Amino acid sequence: MAPTPKCQGKESPAPGPVPNGVIRLYSMRFCPFAQRTRLVLTAKGVKHEIININLKDKPDWFLGKNPFGTVPVLETSSGQVVYESPITCEYLEEVYPEKKLCPSDPFERAQQKMLLDLYSKVIPYFYKISMGKKKGEDVAASEVEFTEKLSLLNETLSKKKTKYFGGDSVTMIDYLIWPWFERAEMMRVKHCLANTPVLCKWIERMFEDPVVKATMFSTADHKVFFDSYMDGNPNYDHGL
Repeated sequence: MAPTPKCQGKESPAPGPVPNGVIRLYSMRFCPFAQRTRLVLTAKGVKHEIININLKDKPDWFLGKNPFGTVPVLETSSGQVVYESPITCEYLEEVYPEKKLCPSDPFERAQQKMLLDLYSKVIPYFYKISMGKKKGEDVAASEVEFTEKLSLLNETLSKKKTKYFGGDSVTMIDYLIWPWFERAEMMRVKHCLANTPVLCKWIERMFEDPVVKATMFSTADHKVFFDSYMDGNPNYDHGL
């Protein structure tokens, strides 16, 4: 993975204007939501720069760009700002249409959006289970619910009879779903995938995708960050 700059905290000076011909991404290296946008930027070959944000000690100038204080945030050379991960990815698809990641058929696009809505209800289980285990809590009921939801994803992909959720090549929906599965082993939920063979095959294929390889961290690096996050002192710059 290419080097990325250290995070900017409360006292960091505001960055200058975004250079012409470049789009700026405000990110956090280990954030799965921001990784969605990094995946799309990389897949499309968009020239971009990254400014990483200390999400525990955010600069005031960053809150001026996104009052919610979350990443990812995109900023253009004309000063336009877009945030929230699905919105940033959709924006990139429209502004940089040279390499399309979304299907041209309206029904197929609607199907991907419906699948993303379904998946949004799966994401909380990654955290609920991993954090619960870290704290020594009983997560058995959550694991059952999570396994059921993963089975539904497995069934969805199985019915499509394609390699990926968007077809036989990686598309937008695959990149939007992916980041949490990259973290599955670190988040101690990998065993919940035991009875989802089609989904597991998708995970294997995604790990081999050049765009995924260019944006991912190792399980060990994810674990160091996650442990520091759970201890209340997130090491945003781990490995730099």
